[in-house]
Amino acid sequence: MPPAPGAEQHPALGLVNTAITLPGGQAADLLATPAAALRWLVDRSLAPAGADLRETCASRLRALRDQLRALLAAHVDGRPAPPAALAALNDALTLAPAASLLHWSPDRGLYRAAAHPTTQIVEHALAALAADAADLLTGPDTERLTACGSPPCNRYLLRHGRRHWCSTRCGDRARAARAYARRTGRPATE
Repeated sequence: MPPAPGAEQHPALGLVNTAITLPGGQAADLLATPAAALRWLVDRSLAPAGADLRETCASRLRALRDQLRALLAAHVDGRPAPPAALAALNDALTLAPAASLLHWSPDRGLYRAAAHPTTQIVEHALAALAADAADLLTGPDTERLTACGSPPCNRYLLRHGRRHWCSTRCGDRARAARAYARRTGRPATE
């Protein structure tokens, strides 16, 4: 599926959308294996290609995803933030230094980069995703944050105008359900 609107600006939004509920009771988990989780991180420049990501690290990424999903769901529904989800986000925020350090190399001269050994790749990725989630939930985009309006889809997006669907596929499905309901006089259900 294409990324939901807003996922390219907010990797945390993309993270929560890696567990997808599809029509017909099907589901997809884009982080199901360490290799898939590494591919997802590399595609977002959150880990170097060729890193050795183990199941423990992939499960930490999936756990953060679940807690972020709980935070977004509470926010969209107008409920208080779940304490466990807040604690998980704050724990992830403290996993890595916030400041990039100053480095020198003969090729590049002075440059700034996060200092992390390869054993801490996941900590830096989790911290970056948590910081992005905190920015999303407290920044100017928070008012546009919504859940896809085409059940059973469980993805989140940033609303653009009247669009309430994460993809044209979900929009088409919602419109078809409404048209069927009008023709048959029944409520639009799944």
